Amino acid sequence: MLPSQRDLFEIPRDVCYLNSASYSPLPRRTLEAGRAAVGRKGQPWTLDAGFAGRQHERARAAAARLINADASDVALIPAISYGVATVAKVLTIARGRRVIVLENDHASPVLEWHARAEAQGFVVETIRQPSDGDWTSAVLAAIDRSGAPPVGLASISSVHWSDGGMIDVDKVQAALRRHGAMFVIDATQSAGVVAMDVTRLDPDAVLFPTYKWLIGPYGRAFLYIARRHQNGVPLEQTSAGRRNVNSENPVYFGDLAYVDNARRYDMGERDHFISLEMASIGMEMMGDWGAAQVSERLAMLTRRIADGVGDLRVSVLEPRLRAPHLLSLGVAGGVPKELIGRLAAQNIHVALRLGRMRISPHVFNDEADADRLIAALREALRHG
Repeated sequence: MLPSQRDLFEIPRDVCYLNSASYSPLPRRTLEAGRAAVGRKGQPWTLDAGFAGRQHERARAAAARLINADASDVALIPAISYGVATVAKVLTIARGRRVIVLENDHASPVLEWHARAEAQGFVVETIRQPSDGDWTSAVLAAIDRSGAPPVGLASISSVHWSDGGMIDVDKVQAALRRHGAMFVIDATQSAGVVAMDVTRLDPDAVLFPTYKWLIGPYGRAFLYIARRHQNGVPLEQTSAGRRNVNSENPVYFGDLAYVDNARRYDMGERDHFISLEMASIGMEMMGDWGAAQVSERLAMLTRRIADGVGDLRVSVLEPRLRAPHLLSLGVAGGVPKELIGRLAAQNIHVALRLGRMRISPHVFNDEADADRLIAALREALRHG
């Protein structure tokens, strides 16, 4: 099993940080690279002509590796919302069809479709959060429901951020194919931890940022888009997305045709000399560890915590329904906000999400962290 990687992070021993589903710490290597990059920005004359291009392609390749994609099928974007807006502009949803989203999903894979529904003539169907936590069955039932308008698209997260429920994207994709529907996956809470192979799965789009599980900075995200959709009009019109618009040429607008890959969807002003390298380092580290090893370690920690509080009056999803790296604890009447604050005062950091306590360890956590949280919860819950 992958051992704890705590030594690679600047995390004091008295800090028990179990909130990577909100935002992860940066590794020491990334912090050092960021400081060096700030220095380079202070002296831009030291940058050679090919520096920006190398950074773009390093990050693109690192992101592609995480989902077994070709780098040319990945676009550089600033946020999931940007990526979904790009996808929504490119995909065509027939009038009268349904777009399926999840209740209480993140805003990004949901709101874009609500904004477009009336004008484009489709309806948005929200799948209610299932009482038994079985998101996959709920999604499949909605896709195959008789008497409903045909499904045109599912735009869902592969792991639900609030309860840690995991959606079986293979089963969902198979069902969508039977209906001739498209699949857009927000992999924010799974990329790098839960293995995904887009070559085999063949979704229409997959999106993920770096600031959570990929131990990277804010403002860096990636869009995989299937080649069948790489002939669309980008969200932004940029010189980099065209075949030959170059300020070093005698004629600036040499060829206005778009490039023939996902690079046409790259964001404008993509030369983030500081944060792009930081994002690459985190993704490369995750890729080197591998999703299988990371998942195994984090499942051990969440299972240890679940077992440690199992005799208390808490509810957790069954292991077969939950992601390996997120554990959501419920108590009667909801988790009180002050409990989260009391834990933070003890340097134990978790999150309150929709009335439940969300616990999300990462590779820097160890058994001591899990046991410390267990002890604190047992003390708190026994005394109401």
